[in-house]
Amino acid sequence: MDKNISFTLKIWRQKSPKAKGAFAIYEMKDIPGDTSFLEMLDILNEDLVNKGEEPVVFDHDCREGICGMCSLYINGHPHGPEGAVTTCQLFMRKFKDGETITVEPWRSAGFPVIKDLIVDRTSYDKIIQAGGYVSVNTGAPEDANTCRISKEVADEAMDSASCIGCGACVAACKNGSAMLFVSAKVSQLAVLPQGKVEAARRAKAMLSKMDELGFGNCTNTRACEAECPKSISIINIARLNREYIKAKLKD
Repeated sequence: MDKNISFTLKIWRQKSPKAKGAFAIYEMKDIPGDTSFLEMLDILNEDLVNKGEEPVVFDHDCREGICGMCSLYINGHPHGPEGAVTTCQLFMRKFKDGETITVEPWRSAGFPVIKDLIVDRTSYDKIIQAGGYVSVNTGAPEDANTCRISKEVADEAMDSASCIGCGACVAACKNGSAMLFVSAKVSQLAVLPQGKVEAARRAKAMLSKMDELGFGNCTNTRACEAECPKSISIINIARLNREYIKAKLKD
């Protein structure tokens, strides 16, 4: 059985997008090690409400590592120090008794803070709207047994499609670049025949929208790959660059 731990929480509090934020300190006592990080924040908020104080605002939805809503920057790592997991899959047993845990929102010009630990990630939606889809008529779905896409290609597309769009790559990048996200969304279509018809337009449109929304450029530090909860490879960034260069050469 996991033992209980006590620790100090240093949490970013910010009342509104234009308000000046600051860290608030909270002491947590005897929290079971098998408590998830979000459950721990629930305990904190229940205590704050009982004291008549305003609870900490944070994003969450599925709490199963699927949606990517639980976007917290914990002790210098997007989603926390545990590799290949989202915040909701992080348990308090990973922290030491007496430790100070610092919790912040994503830090990026493309993800402005709304309140406390919640940021506005609609910029990702705008990038997808710019070209992350197939709009041509490709006909009815084929039976799986007659599908002409090889398993290797299908697996490669699915590996890229596993990106949940949480924004950890942006939070990890010193430049605030969204290249890993964009490249994953481009790659999942670029390797399939259905996506090749609009490949040139897609690469140019999505990269242009990324730049327009204030995300930085990639300098290949690989921090995005290291911190991605779904282990998306930077091989996708190389593919995106190739797709973009081919599109510009056609122009």
